[in-house]
Amino acid sequence: MKDLSDFGKKMEIDMTSVHTHETCLSMQGICKSFAGVQALDHVDFDLRPGEVHALLGENGAGKSTLIKIMTGAYTADEGTIRFGRSQVPVKGGVNAKEYGVSAVYQEFNLMPKMKVYENIFISDVIFKNRFLKTVDRPEMIRRSEELLRTLGAGFKATQTVASLGIAQRQMVEIAKALSANAGIIIFDEPTAVLTENEIGQLFATIRSLRERGIGIVYISHRLEEIFEIADRVTILRDGKKVNVCDLHQEALTVDHLIQMMVGRTLEERFPKKYFTRGEEILRVENLSSPGRFENVSFTLYKGEILSMAGLVGAGRTEVAKTIFGEYPRSSGRVFLCGKELNIRSPQDAIREGISLLSEDRKDEGLVQKMSVKQNMSLVYYKKFQRHGLFQNELMNRLCLEMSQRLELNTRNMDLKVSALSGGNQQKVSLGKWLFGECRVIILDEPTRGVDVGAKVEIYNAMNDLVRQGIGVIMISSEMPEILGMSDRIMVMCEGRKTGEVSREEASQELLLKYATTRIREAAV
Repeated sequence: MKDLSDFGKKMEIDMTSVHTHETCLSMQGICKSFAGVQALDHVDFDLRPGEVHALLGENGAGKSTLIKIMTGAYTADEGTIRFGRSQVPVKGGVNAKEYGVSAVYQEFNLMPKMKVYENIFISDVIFKNRFLKTVDRPEMIRRSEELLRTLGAGFKATQTVASLGIAQRQMVEIAKALSANAGIIIFDEPTAVLTENEIGQLFATIRSLRERGIGIVYISHRLEEIFEIADRVTILRDGKKVNVCDLHQEALTVDHLIQMMVGRTLEERFPKKYFTRGEEILRVENLSSPGRFENVSFTLYKGEILSMAGLVGAGRTEVAKTIFGEYPRSSGRVFLCGKELNIRSPQDAIREGISLLSEDRKDEGLVQKMSVKQNMSLVYYKKFQRHGLFQNELMNRLCLEMSQRLELNTRNMDLKVSALSGGNQQKVSLGKWLFGECRVIILDEPTRGVDVGAKVEIYNAMNDLVRQGIGVIMISSEMPEILGMSDRIMVMCEGRKTGEVSREEASQELLLKYATTRIREAAV
C-alpha cells in the first residue's frame, strides 16, 4: 500500500495522533428527507483516526442514508460535515475520493465478466505510460495478488468475478477499498457471508488499518462481533441518534444494544416453536452434481426445521439449487411425499411445490426496479389473472394481505422494492413463494443483512410455515441462528455430508468439528 502521509496532508491531520480525540470526520446536525419522510433528523457522528466506530440500528433507522451522505451518494438537507479541518459545503455533496473515503457495501458493486484485478483497479487504472495510456496489467495483477494475500483469499487476481462465490466477491470489494489507500473506510455488513476463519482474517486486517491511523466506520447486524472489533458505537433509531457508547469504558451487553436499537427488549432472540414430528416430506438419496458435491442424503419431516451448516463453499447452496433444478444432477434420487421426482428445471420444482429463497436477494431474489406487488407476483403470476389479464385490484388486495402476514413495513404495494430496507426486501422475497401450493421451502441465508427486529419476524414466519405442515430447510452461516432455530442439523464439508445431529446434541464445537472434518483429514 502507498504511504498515507499524502492523505494526512490533504486532510490537515497529523496521522500519528492515533487514538486521540482529534477527528478525521465530524458530521453535525445532519438532516435528510425523501418525499416528506424524515430519514435523518439532526444526527451527529464523528470518527477519530485509528478507531473502529460501529454504527448500529434496525433497517430503516438511517444508517445507509448517513453513510451515503459520507460518501457523496446523497446530499444532506441540513448540517455540517468536516473531514479533518476541511469543511465540506453540505449542499454541494461530498467527493469521496478527494477526501479519502472508501466504502465496502453490503450489496456488491462488481463487474462479473471482468477479472478480479480489473475490478480492484477499475477507478484507478495503473498505466505504464501516462501519455500513451498503456495499461500496466502485470503491476495491477501484482498489487491485487498482494492485497488478496493480506485477506487470506484462496483465488487468483486473474480469475473472473463471475467464477467466484459470494464470500470471495466480498473479499474483492474489500481489496478494492484497500487499494484506494483511503483514510476512512466504511464497512457495511462485511462479515455477512464470511466463515469464522475469514472473519478472523478480516478483523486482523481491520486492526492493521486501525494501527496505521485509518478511521473505520463499521456496520453489522451481528452484534456479538461489535464487542470484538469496535471502540465506540453510535446507535440510530427512526432517523435519530439515540446514544454514543465507549465500549472500552462502559459495561454493555448484546441485550443493552438491542434495547437501544429497537426501543424495547426482545424477550427471545430465537423464538423457536416446537411441533410433533410428522411423516416424511422430502427424501434425498445419494444426490451428486458434477464438481459441486457428491453422495448427499437426508430426510425432512413435517413439524421440523432442518438446517444445513458448514463453512462457505461446503456445498450447501449447491445442494439446494440442485434439488430446485437450477444445477444438473449426475446421480441420486429425490422423493416428495413418497413420490420420486424428475426435476430438470426450477419450473419443474415450482410445479411440485418446492421453493427456494436465494441467498442473493439483490441479483436472484428480487427485481429492484419493480414494485412490491410486481415482485410478489413474479412466481405465481396466474393467481393474479382473470381470463389471461392481470387484475390490479386483486393483486393489490392479495399482496397487501401477504405484507400484513409478514409484517412488511409498508402498505404501498406500488413502492419500488429498492426503496425498502434489507429486512423488508427479504420479506417480499419470501412472500412471492407463499402464494402457491408450497410443500417444501429452502431458505438460503434468510436473515443475511437483516436487523435484529426483522430477524425475529422472519423466525416467526418460519414457525408459521412449520405449523402449516410445510417442510422448512434453512441454510445459515450464523452459528447462533443454527443452534437457536433448528430441530436437526446436517453439516457439510467440501461437498460431502460429514455429520447430522439433533438440537439436543448440537454445540458450536461439535458443528465446527464436522464442518472441518475433511479439511483436518487432508492436513493429516
